[in-house]
Amino acid sequence: MTRIAVAAGALALAACASNAPQPPRRAYLPASQQAAVSAATYVAQGASIDLFVIRSSELALVRSPDAAVRDVAARFIADHQGTAAQLSLAGRRLDLLPGANMLPQHQAMYDELAASSNFSATYKRQQLAIHGAALRLHGDYSVIGGSATLRPVAANAAAVERRHLAMLGQLRP
Repeated sequence: MTRIAVAAGALALAACASNAPQPPRRAYLPASQQAAVSAATYVAQGASIDLFVIRSSELALVRSPDAAVRDVAARFIADHQGTAAQLSLAGRRLDLLPGANMLPQHQAMYDELAASSNFSATYKRQQLAIHGAALRLHGDYSVIGGSATLRPVAANAAAVERRHLAMLGQLRP
């Protein structure tokens, strides 16, 4: 009877170890990264990233001569409107309202893109950079963030960022 109970327990544990996506785990974090950003900083940075991706992608729909870039831009707009809505809802539950403007570094990137003579190349380079930064922000917060309300939002946003980075990898240079 004891063997049956042990076997049943082992099967139950095995079922818990499914192939469901898990948030990224950091085996080692440098001392400078051991503490997550504050909830307020996370909301501000995440909201600014969403605004940059949406606005720069709206610009890509108009300015890029490359149909593949326009297709990616349209997907980015839809996805980042979704992550922005989730972040806004969760932030409001914590009395943290996302800003309506981009942070200065994201505004500077947007201004560079708007003035670019090689729009598609600049767009792709910037999107790789911003999505990489977003994956680090959301991935880290989903694991070590201090707000139980924001961690699931961060985990979802990290999954979106991974998909977007894969999409960017498929674009021509």
